[in-house]
Amino acid sequence: MARKLNFWKMHGLGNDYVVIDNRGGELSEEELPDLAIKLCRRRVGIGADGLLLVCNSRVADVKMRIFNPDGTEAEMCGNGIRCFAKYCFENGTAKKNVISVETLAGIKELRLKVEGGAVTSVRVNMGSPCFEAEKIPIIGNGTFINKPLDVDGKILMATALSMGNPHCVIFVNNIDNYPVDVIGPKVEDHKLFPKRTNVEFVQVISRKRLKVRVWERGVGETLACGTGACASVVAAKVLGKVEEGAIVEFPRGELIVEYEGNVVFMEGPAEKVFEGKVSI
Repeated sequence: MARKLNFWKMHGLGNDYVVIDNRGGELSEEELPDLAIKLCRRRVGIGADGLLLVCNSRVADVKMRIFNPDGTEAEMCGNGIRCFAKYCFENGTAKKNVISVETLAGIKELRLKVEGGAVTSVRVNMGSPCFEAEKIPIIGNGTFINKPLDVDGKILMATALSMGNPHCVIFVNNIDNYPVDVIGPKVEDHKLFPKRTNVEFVQVISRKRLKVRVWERGVGETLACGTGACASVVAAKVLGKVEEGAIVEFPRGELIVEYEGNVVFMEGPAEKVFEGKVSI
């Protein structure tokens, strides 16, 4: 029997999501991967880079779950959590200017900028980056900072870290002409990363500005990635390319990322595209 679900279509800098309130438990655990695949398909579904579920939490104001278009569950999503915060505020789920959100990457504190009853931007405490091999995870011990990565015989200098989810940051000279669609999937599935990885290709514009393209794990190239922006700034600072933060350019806009005292803050917009009902 078909069921109808209310949803919002949202995006952060073009990184788009389907958001559904599942606090009542209408959607069962078993059906979530297939539902994400169905809803995220472009042209034959709503179309999105991910499915966000609003869930009850015992340790925070609300809990966010994220499913990729391939049905896998992600630990954290920087653009998604800003959209999630806007949804929760404007629907009255968490009607506060400062809210806490439980994720698989821990509890995140979000500060909302509100104008005329609508959330226009969100600042997120993303926590501390991690370079420990077993926690990223990567194969081996210690760290993997500015080390050679063999990709089908081509040596790339890469930095691996976790922002609650795995990232591999690669600095390039010209991001516009870089073959992200070729190199991205090879790095995502590289044997170094047992759980695969998100991949950031970064061009340093200045000591205060980076330009980034992202190949997201389980998604492909996307227009933006919040955790990817954070990973890029962290890697850039560790390698001495920026100071305590930078503006990160994506095709449809910018994120502000600060990295001070081993804590990362990200700030950027969140937008509602439309809302509707979908039959499943």
